[in-house]
Amino acid sequence: MSWDERQRAMLEAMGLKVWARVSEVEPEAAPSPRPVAAPVPETVAAPVPAPVVARPSPAPVAVDTSARAQAIAGMGWAELRESVAGCRACGLCESRKNTVFGVGHENADWMVIGEAPGQQEDLRGEPFVGDAGQLLDNMLRAIGLSRSEGAPGGQVFIANTLKCRPPSNRNPEPEELAQCEPYLRRQIELVQPRIILAMGRFAVQSLLRSSEAIGRLRGRVHEINGVPVIVTYHPAYLLRNMPDKALAWDDLCLAKEVHDAAGTQS
Repeated sequence: MSWDERQRAMLEAMGLKVWARVSEVEPEAAPSPRPVAAPVPETVAAPVPAPVVARPSPAPVAVDTSARAQAIAGMGWAELRESVAGCRACGLCESRKNTVFGVGHENADWMVIGEAPGQQEDLRGEPFVGDAGQLLDNMLRAIGLSRSEGAPGGQVFIANTLKCRPPSNRNPEPEELAQCEPYLRRQIELVQPRIILAMGRFAVQSLLRSSEAIGRLRGRVHEINGVPVIVTYHPAYLLRNMPDKALAWDDLCLAKEVHDAAGTQS
């Protein structure tokens, strides 16, 4: 499948109309020699060209040197799962039904990191379920990826910044994010991804130590411990703000380019 075909599949999966490029239109079918842009539906933004990649200097990342963080840093997958399942480091353990560890291939090239579990995630113990999860699956499928372990066409590991749901889906508290951070850092170290896709404000702030808006951070290649990080919008946000689906597609294109370039260098 060519990259253009993948792009069309992605746009269709995300609910965007697919326009034919001017170069693809037969000369006799064109109404005039002057190319005319396809009309943009009122509720959908037209896809824009992929942003220019500008790799900034990596942001300094503070390291948690507590005994708990050091213990987590030495855990393997089985021990890490057990530790998350029994974690009582913050008050979220009192209201959760299930911890949400993560799903996917444990040595995936791609790692998708979201924010905090919602109600459905809390009930099922799996990240990105419900409507937001379906949209994420469509986005991944369009570039040949799947959350299913060992899926043909690509491998991905999906995790959340928080492993427990905040009551009533409120925003995470700084202390909650700090207590969960060693778990996420260890997951990244164990997966050793070639690319990280950070989805949503709290995932971005936790990973990059930045309070800037996603709109200012997307379109660039960031880095954490040598791993490229691409910033994009959370699928739940995209369901409420349909025009920004085109921007999210640009972010996926950029991530794919960075991933493929890393593969040719390895």
